[in-house]
Amino acid sequence: MPGEYMITGRRAAEIAASVERGVSSGELALGQLLPPMRELANQLKVNSNTVAAAYRTLRERGVIETDGRRGSRVRPRPATTARGSLRIEALPGGRDVGKGNPDLALLPALAESFAEALRGYGEKPSMYGELPVVPEFGTLARAAFAADAVPDGPIAATSGSLDAIERVLAAHLKTGDAVGLEDPGWGSLLDLVPAMGLRVVPVAVDEEGPAPAAVEQALRAGVRAFVVTARAQNPTGAAIGARRAGELRALLAAYPGALLVEDDHGHAFVDVPFHPLAGATHHWAVVRSVAKAYGPDLRVAALTGDGVTMDRVAGRQRLGPGWVSRLLQRAVVHLWSTGAVDTPSVARSYGERRSALVAALAERGVVAYGRSGMNVWVPVSDETGAVARLLHAGWAVAPGARFRMDAPQGVRVTVSPLTLDDIGPLADAIAAAAGPARPLSYG
Repeated sequence: MPGEYMITGRRAAEIAASVERGVSSGELALGQLLPPMRELANQLKVNSNTVAAAYRTLRERGVIETDGRRGSRVRPRPATTARGSLRIEALPGGRDVGKGNPDLALLPALAESFAEALRGYGEKPSMYGELPVVPEFGTLARAAFAADAVPDGPIAATSGSLDAIERVLAAHLKTGDAVGLEDPGWGSLLDLVPAMGLRVVPVAVDEEGPAPAAVEQALRAGVRAFVVTARAQNPTGAAIGARRAGELRALLAAYPGALLVEDDHGHAFVDVPFHPLAGATHHWAVVRSVAKAYGPDLRVAALTGDGVTMDRVAGRQRLGPGWVSRLLQRAVVHLWSTGAVDTPSVARSYGERRSALVAALAERGVVAYGRSGMNVWVPVSDETGAVARLLHAGWAVAPGARFRMDAPQGVRVTVSPLTLDDIGPLADAIAAAAGPARPLSYG
């Protein structure tokens, strides 16, 4: 039995609860190997199918992971411990550059758009049985996708990017399937995938996005799905250029059965071109959230994909929430149709701050990355020490542990709260705290 902790129970639910108690108390260490199912069944004097059901429940809850003959073990970071909980709060008088929020000054006012949505609702209230997607929302979303050469496909509205990605993965995958995720990558996604009972395969990234060698290795290892960020990658700011897109499309085309999910949350607040990978495989999806460009509390995203994928997503959505509020959809329609966000201006504002910080760090001998979006990634040799030293110097940054699996250590800096006058002092503090570090590489 693992350590001194004794797993107990006669029913699958009791066995699963016993393991969860051990993980929560720390008596079952993170990454610790669990006993083989037959061995535990003999110990507990129950049928091996009972233990199998308990382990299946634990996988689905994101508590354990199973890797074939290597057995089952407690996840290095159970789903009950969200990466978002690894927050560093600024000290009194300090500055917080770690939360990843957009610049409030660059977000549009929402009063007019919601007033317009309410006016339309007053004329014709939404009721049960209506189409889940407001026609104007679908038309504008489809036109924007088409303008970026995304293949034709049905449109759905979801409650943000993470909701869309979860629905697409659930439409195709089963417990234990492997999913390729960017490393470093979006912490919420790194939590969600194992919580769904899926196995994460880290895929190294560089400034151009997922590294082809890492993608090919993951595909050869049998990943069933691959989630990629098109631009403004969180946390590195990577963006997929035309050449890299061509390389990735060629790799994916050799594995047509793989599911491809593209997250283009940078739409409308970055000016780096979008080079879609959609269509390289039989099943694909592209999602565009409005959170970063229009406001995080607008929990709306436009989703498109191949017919089979979208049919499954729409069918499951009907059985759950039914639809995303049409009031929200109408408000987004007004924002889109009135050009509420001046994308070149917003992108330029973030770009000036991002580029200034990267350049200032380079002058001080520190390598940093931030090709697009609102974040800069700084590799460091001692992440914990760097975070602590920066906090003492008056700057709260995001620990790289929120975003990493196998990737080298680093910290994320969000430029949204910064002015150009802040760049020098922040760069001085980072240079004093960072120490030598490995740059982003092909892994």
